[in-house]
Amino acid sequence: MNTLQFGISVVPLAEERDQIRRVVERADRLGVDLVGIQDHPYQRRFLDTWALIASLIPITTRIRFFPDVTNLPLRPPAMLAKAAATLDVLSGGRFELGIGAGGFWEAIRAMGGPMRRPGEALAALEEAIAILRAFWSGAPAVTFEGRHYTVRGLRPGPPPAHPIQIWVGGYRPRMLDLIGRLADGWVPSAPYAPPQHLPSMHARIDVAAVAAGRRPGEIRRLYNLMGTVTPDGQGEWQGPVSWWVDTIARLATDLRMDTFIFWPATDPLRQLEVFAGAVVPAVREAVRAAGR
Repeated sequence: MNTLQFGISVVPLAEERDQIRRVVERADRLGVDLVGIQDHPYQRRFLDTWALIASLIPITTRIRFFPDVTNLPLRPPAMLAKAAATLDVLSGGRFELGIGAGGFWEAIRAMGGPMRRPGEALAALEEAIAILRAFWSGAPAVTFEGRHYTVRGLRPGPPPAHPIQIWVGGYRPRMLDLIGRLADGWVPSAPYAPPQHLPSMHARIDVAAVAAGRRPGEIRRLYNLMGTVTPDGQGEWQGPVSWWVDTIARLATDLRMDTFIFWPATDPLRQLEVFAGAVVPAVREAVRAAGR
């Protein structure tokens, strides 16, 4: 069973770069486990996610980072592997790789990326994972011949500081199959995978994992939660501390999620303080009391 972990998301808006630094520095001091940052290079107001992570590593000491999730069509896998290993070395082993097959295809094409149908996007992701694993494997040279990606005699390096995990974002059945076969973690977002849909999605991942000779429990189950901790009242992912504690504890004990990335809808520094200071310790206690 994976350990219970908690993270915070920051929106990579260029005009909010000072606030991003304050939030991440505070999250590091508060003991939050992860920072996840969305990767949409075609958004004109967004900083580049990978460059932003590189700038945040030096102002933190223990928190880990991951792109939530990397836009594969705009980032070739050999370069992704190189960049991920570099960030892992620079951070002393504090980088994990979230990755997705792509979306917003017109915007991707506008930046010079490919247009892919769903089956093509899935196949490209599978090829990319093979190249990433080979690059980090310690092999002196890597050759891979694929339909979407090819490397010939690639000499990988530097090696990452720790075994980088690959966490895949996806929802469709064939993507869930791929996650079960190949990924170290699954990263859905609540709006696209609401709680009532999680059991059937877990089951699909589990069947694929067992068929591939893997143990389903080894696959981390992350959950992006977009919302607000409010003094009172309750709405769609809005409510007081007690509501968040009950909801996340149920997601952990009944619905098998083990890592929760909080995306504050407003006032991120204050929301972080409440989430890390009040919600997280109460969830940990509730899950411990439930024997999880």
